[in-house]
Amino acid sequence: MVKQIVILGATGSVGQSTLEVLSLHPAEFKVLGLSAQSKMDELASLCSRFKPAFVALPNQAAAEKFSSALGFSVSKPTILLGEQGLCELAALSEATHIVAAIVGAAGLPSCLAAADAGKTILLANKEALVMAGTFFLDALRRGGATLLPLDSEHNALFQCLPRGQGEVDASVRSVWLTASGGPFLKHSASDLVGVTPAQACKHPKWAMGRKISVDSATLMNKGLEVIEAALMYGLTAERVKVVIHPQSTIHALVQYQDGSLLAHLSHPDMRVPISQALAYPDRISSGVIDLDMTTLGSLDFCAPDLDRFPCLRLAFEALASGQHACIALNAANEVAVEAFLEFGLPFTAIPQVVSNVVLISKTWRAPQNLKEVYALDVLARQIATTELTHFGVNK
Repeated sequence: MVKQIVILGATGSVGQSTLEVLSLHPAEFKVLGLSAQSKMDELASLCSRFKPAFVALPNQAAAEKFSSALGFSVSKPTILLGEQGLCELAALSEATHIVAAIVGAAGLPSCLAAADAGKTILLANKEALVMAGTFFLDALRRGGATLLPLDSEHNALFQCLPRGQGEVDASVRSVWLTASGGPFLKHSASDLVGVTPAQACKHPKWAMGRKISVDSATLMNKGLEVIEAALMYGLTAERVKVVIHPQSTIHALVQYQDGSLLAHLSHPDMRVPISQALAYPDRISSGVIDLDMTTLGSLDFCAPDLDRFPCLRLAFEALASGQHACIALNAANEVAVEAFLEFGLPFTAIPQVVSNVVLISKTWRAPQNLKEVYALDVLARQIATTELTHFGVNK
């Protein structure tokens, strides 16, 4: 049976990599729907090539720009608008697989819609778990949905865990997530003071969007992955470890009770985990060249420096505090990263803003429902925006 694929966030790096893999296997996959927040010209080009039946766009203005860019195509897709349209796209009855690649909290509603609709969700959106952990997992169970991780680290864990089913049982002692260390691994604390957005977005190994590139530079991305791994696999914070591995060849390891370590190795290319998840439980070509062990060279490891990169420490603290602190961490980080990229917030102020908001969140209670999740998210963003003024930033 041909798998019907919906890609939420089609013009981003994960969306583009997914389409590259799909293009190699036209007999096995059909692109049913695409979404984009901006880049309407690029989306129109993708629609001309892959001919999806549906697209989801943020508003009418975007729809008009998209239609103009598409021109007089004989296969114009049905246009869905706004958050509701995005959720409709994620829950289409014809869809079998939903690639959830929208960055940030904006991706949560559509992830929940896909879960409730019982879809196979290829998850690249960390915030669905970081923000709404138990509620998202409940929706997966309630809808009978299947969760397959796309993050290279979580996908690697999935493949190294017992029976290849992404399960944690008594045989597992701990899991290890590797981190490249980002562009500033060897920088001193004083070197980080004048970091520019262009420098922060120049990742040494991965080609990614601007927000996730900054998160990698601060190690917040790894912190969010720690929270995600703990929730996805039912682990305590103590059983999730992080190690710096600059080559980005090993993506994750599972340590078993007998002392064995199983590791997943591949080139640092998102097409590898994407192809695994798309074809699961089978295997297909990803289009990535083979990893040649004879030319691999050395593999280096070291502990993360939590003094120079406190965002990782803040993530572990938020995980230990509870879901309300994880919501605050994620929201404050999104506000701070946007302020760094667009409004001149110093790079070193990002963890300060996040820390102050997480500290305030310790007086909050854990959310009892999704309405409270969204309310805490809004509150954390308001507090973070106020914190920006202490650094001379007014959004």
